[in-house]
Amino acid sequence: MKKLFIYYSFTGNGDEVATALSNKGYDIRKVVENYKMPKSFFWSVMAGGFRAGIHAKGKLIDYNDDVSGYEQIVIGSPVWNGRFPPAINSVLQLTKLEDKNLTFLLYSGSGEGKNAVKQINKYFPRAKIIFLKEPKKYVDEYNKLKDL
Repeated sequence: MKKLFIYYSFTGNGDEVATALSNKGYDIRKVVENYKMPKSFFWSVMAGGFRAGIHAKGKLIDYNDDVSGYEQIVIGSPVWNGRFPPAINSVLQLTKLEDKNLTFLLYSGSGEGKNAVKQINKYFPRAKIIFLKEPKKYVDEYNKLKDL
């Protein structure tokens, strides 16, 4: 069974998860947005949270939306302001995921993204959802990936 991990990472948590899933046989696609976040961490959190709050979509650089050869797809995303960041909003709009075995990995340092979960449940009611609390910092969180 071919498996794919599509993810966005701002602070490196997604990159850490990508390494772990690559070791489990997943193909990896990192999503890169054509948007310059402010250099200050505080202002980047404010800008990112605002953009997530208004459900903005990001312009993606060289994104390949073809998932036709994959049976298992995992979407990795940070949670910003309880929601998906613009890059993942674009992935969800551009990619045909309806008939796939789908799991969402949400990584966050604060909260569990209730609005992101509502969005998943609305559009992908059969999808599995796994929360990882700061996987770069808490290595025990990788135990939650054992069934992927």
